[in-house]
Amino acid sequence: MSMSEHQSREPAGRPLSPDEAAAELSHSSTDVIDLGHAPPLAPSAPLTTDEVRTILLSLLLAMFLAALDQTIVATALPTIGRQFGDVENLSWVITAYLLSSTAVAPVFGSLCDIYGRRATIIAVLSLFIAGSVMCALAPSVLVLILGRALQGLGGGGIMPVVQTVISDVVSPRERGKYQAYFSGVWVAAGIGGPVLGGAFAEHLHWSMIFWINLPLSIGALALLLPKMAKIPVYHRRRKVDWLGGVLLMASALAVMLVLTWGGTRFSWLSPVILALAGGAVLFAASFIWHALREPEPFLPLQLMGGTVVPWAMAAGGFAMGAMIGLTVHIPLYYEAVYHLSASASGLALIPIAAVSVFGAAFTGRAMTHLDHYKRIAIIGTGFSALMAAAIALLTPLPLWAFLTLLSLFSLGLGTVFPVSMVSIQNAVPRPQIGTATGAMNFFRALMSSFTVAAFTAVLLITFGGEIQLGGVEHRHAVGSVASTDMVAAFRWVFAAAALMLAGSAICVAIMEERRLAGPDNTPPPPLELAE
Repeated sequence: MSMSEHQSREPAGRPLSPDEAAAELSHSSTDVIDLGHAPPLAPSAPLTTDEVRTILLSLLLAMFLAALDQTIVATALPTIGRQFGDVENLSWVITAYLLSSTAVAPVFGSLCDIYGRRATIIAVLSLFIAGSVMCALAPSVLVLILGRALQGLGGGGIMPVVQTVISDVVSPRERGKYQAYFSGVWVAAGIGGPVLGGAFAEHLHWSMIFWINLPLSIGALALLLPKMAKIPVYHRRRKVDWLGGVLLMASALAVMLVLTWGGTRFSWLSPVILALAGGAVLFAASFIWHALREPEPFLPLQLMGGTVVPWAMAAGGFAMGAMIGLTVHIPLYYEAVYHLSASASGLALIPIAAVSVFGAAFTGRAMTHLDHYKRIAIIGTGFSALMAAAIALLTPLPLWAFLTLLSLFSLGLGTVFPVSMVSIQNAVPRPQIGTATGAMNFFRALMSSFTVAAFTAVLLITFGGEIQLGGVEHRHAVGSVASTDMVAAFRWVFAAAALMLAGSAICVAIMEERRLAGPDNTPPPPLELAE
């Protein structure tokens, strides 16, 4: 007998005896409703405009820290090398940060879903601060490298945690609006980092590039933590699969070392590279074997399947890889073909770095109004592929024409970033958004490293392998290769970028287009501090 039936047969208003109540409860349904794949829930206590604005400002500041420390050190390296009398190991100051930050991105994404956003963002910023202090006080290059690795552990966790907190504060339909703000942070860090690093090293002291992180990190925490209590809680405590996390990080480190050293420090068939490649395969296979047998793995492989997540990750990875690959190698093209100085070559990178923000901003705002939002990314990446193909076919071009086509290429490329990120976060259950976001950042970083290595290999093959690219040999490469040979080599690089963007367009076209949860039209609050 159901509760309603029993109540209908009893006189109105007569309370149930304890025995009768126990009997009724014993017949109640104990089925658990699985809400894992339900649409994202609205916050129970909506945040005010000022609170959303403060949270976003603090997240922008935290993201700026992670982006800045990827570029600010480069121009200060000569000064650091002279002080310590060690030039040979200076490249590790940058490499250590990139390796550790890439390896921990999926780890902190998962920890964000297990221990919550507040605890994780405190942990990553604390690691970042500790690494910065260690770098600033380093008495040798070795200690500086170790400090950069520690700093990278925090910096690599900042991105997935920040993007996960955004998903808690802003609905998927509104989330794309803010892409321009966060893309702008990366542009500002990419352009301002080398300038600040050089200025600190020349006019103050190189340690200032690390001391500056302390007030910025503390400021970000001071703005964010008081508001964290009102952010909806979606994490779920569970046993941490530490073995799976270690295997994943070990495979990532091995892959990154192969891509970093292969063809530059060591030949691709050297024992070191072959051993690292074998180790990467072994660790990856062990991780997959473990994840398939673990009840609650660190990175659920099922999460990486479906009709949305793998295609969105591939689309964003292709686009990010093409952009980073060209950013690393185009200065060589500028200096050899257009005879620009190193500083002028840096300024000439602005079209590829900055214009993509406008494509991302337009797409993000359009996503709030359009049901078929992925069409913008298909058109944009397809257009970007055409621009890269045009550069490959028409080069050498006058500098103004080359910069124009490069700007159009970057404009179309930017359209895929908000679509891929929001689609992933919209498709996975709430308690796994951090895990999926960390995996997305991890895959994009791997694709970027792979593309840089692939473009370097293309150039070396075209040049006959007689020169070395990067590092101290960069200037030698400019002077030892004729401009016509450089043009011929870069035709293949631009063609490869065109193929990558075409692949991105195909992936977006295949990806399932799910309706975005959230209001149809809610303007974002201006990113200004409340009075």
